[in-house]
Amino acid sequence: MRHFDAEYLRETRRGMWADSREALADLALGECDRALDVGCGEGALTRVLREESAGTVVGCDRDARLLDGLDGPTVRGDAYRLPFVDGGVDLVACQALLINLSDPGRAVREFARVAADRVACVEPDNGAVGVESTVEAEPDLARRARERYLAGVGTDVALGSDAADVFREAGLSNVRTRRYEQTLVVEPPYSESEIEAIGRKASGAGLRERRGTMAGTEEALDSLRAEWREMGRDAADQLARGAYRREETVPFYVVVGEP
Repeated sequence: MRHFDAEYLRETRRGMWADSREALADLALGECDRALDVGCGEGALTRVLREESAGTVVGCDRDARLLDGLDGPTVRGDAYRLPFVDGGVDLVACQALLINLSDPGRAVREFARVAADRVACVEPDNGAVGVESTVEAEPDLARRARERYLAGVGTDVALGSDAADVFREAGLSNVRTRRYEQTLVVEPPYSESEIEAIGRKASGAGLRERRGTMAGTEEALDSLRAEWREMGRDAADQLARGAYRREETVPFYVVVGEP
């Protein structure tokens, strides 16, 4: 399983559930006395569950450093071996966790053991991400980089659209799915993190750090990184003039089933 720091998790979850939470309706949060958010990270979903539920929501993650920054009840635990008795909570949920596991079905079966009423996941389809940008080359380069990442990462990071099948194969019943889109927009006034991200494009740092999880020959990846840096310089130029705008849309699938 890959590890992510709190800043990365905050940035990738930015704006998630800010406008609408209708896609979470099947979680029946108003009926939960006790819920568990597995792989909670810095607590993006945990906070939403707590806002929508009158009961107790426990954040669970294997990384104690992430839990240190999350208020409220937390427990350190592994998705494959949760420290709870059978049927110990009403709902077990996760967000963007199954895509990072080598055996998501095993985790769902463990969720079903612990959940008395419902199991839920909120998982993206990273193969269907859409990018629009004022830099003409960026959408195509983002697509090509994403394809190499999907081919080399080692887990199914496009799982979202097939998560319902994972639930059924794990033995859950009454499985239902809702699609939800997260849109991340970069536009003036730019935040410090957005300015830093564009600087990393211009240097190619992001692709360099992800090289180990990208498929392709060294020559092909070097060529892609050179194009990426050129695109990043164009983005930095537009940013300096206040003209850069980027919009990324990530489809998420909210899947709920009963053990």
